[in-house]
Amino acid sequence: MTPTAILAAGLAAERKSQEVTDWAARIGWVVGLLLFVALLYWLMREGWKWRAVLQSDLPEPHPVPEVLPEPRLSLSGRYHGSTTAGQWLDRIVAHGLGTRSRAELTLTDEGLAVVRPGARDFFVPAADLRGARLDKGIAGKVLTEGGLLVITWSCGEKSIDSGFRADHAAEHPAWVEAIDHMNQTNTTEGADR
Repeated sequence: MTPTAILAAGLAAERKSQEVTDWAARIGWVVGLLLFVALLYWLMREGWKWRAVLQSDLPEPHPVPEVLPEPRLSLSGRYHGSTTAGQWLDRIVAHGLGTRSRAELTLTDEGLAVVRPGARDFFVPAADLRGARLDKGIAGKVLTEGGLLVITWSCGEKSIDSGFRADHAAEHPAWVEAIDHMNQTNTTEGADR
């Protein structure tokens, strides 16, 4: 046999077909990954429930009155959540305040009505409104500078910041001005008494 024939015979003997996928190992990895994702989801859910338990001392916000007086302003947009005032990452989840949703805001002389389809509505009496500002973020939502309307209000002894984004962000400055004006009027009237 010639050296080339020996080399060709050796190469032919070493050729093997491609190994078949080990389906048992692949299915095991997929099942393991799905269990890991389910565990993470469960831990996040338990953390959310634990935060609600820790915040159970927060009084329930007022319900929206059935009849509201003539509105000063109204807007539709998104409710992005509430946090402890001044601490934009300390999300409040008690009483449904952590649930993001669409929102219809109505500002009247009596206060602020927040109607949220699919989530709990609430009402902030005018005496509990502390102010409003334009900001760029609240827990879980960061926008461009001034892209978020943040309304500060009191719920019992706790000051709360609630973040809203109007469908038309150009409406935000009018809300800041109206709420700050209401707050100044309420403070002046309270000082006169």
